[in-house]
Amino acid sequence: MKKIILLFTLFTSSLVFSQQEIKLDIADALVIRSLEFSYENYINDESSFGVSALFNLAKQDISFRYNENLMITPYYRHYFTSEYNWNFFGEGFFGINSGKKEITNLGGSSFTYEKYTDAALGIAVGTKYVAKGGLVIDIYGGLGRNLFGSDSPVLVPRIGLNVGWRF
Repeated sequence: MKKIILLFTLFTSSLVFSQQEIKLDIADALVIRSLEFSYENYINDESSFGVSALFNLAKQDISFRYNENLMITPYYRHYFTSEYNWNFFGEGFFGINSGKKEITNLGGSSFTYEKYTDAALGIAVGTKYVAKGGLVIDIYGGLGRNLFGSDSPVLVPRIGLNVGWRF
């Protein structure tokens, strides 16, 4: 019981006394018709953890779209610079994704979609700008690999241009 109370106290205090950010990926919204929201919590000046949720709004039959219909991505970021305004970071992520993969039928004239759910492990790099008033802009890119399913795509992209607010 003491361990549970200690863990709960540490978790609560880390949320109360830290900087937090809420962001929207505007590149996904404008280019591929999807919404990706992110929440990031700073552990200290050099590291943070967060979670992103991607919801694909594009129809399945358009020419360019992400395979994933839904992707929940917990991540950890380490910041390599100590400047307040501009920071360069590396990120490790674990993305749980589901969607439909296009399967070409025999003969190649038609195709069907097969549903999948998988988990990807990957890395990304990026940079972040933080204004004194709290505006946050970050740009990142990376790649992950699905680990479990044979029906899912092998690679999972992690690309974004986020705009948000630090509080």
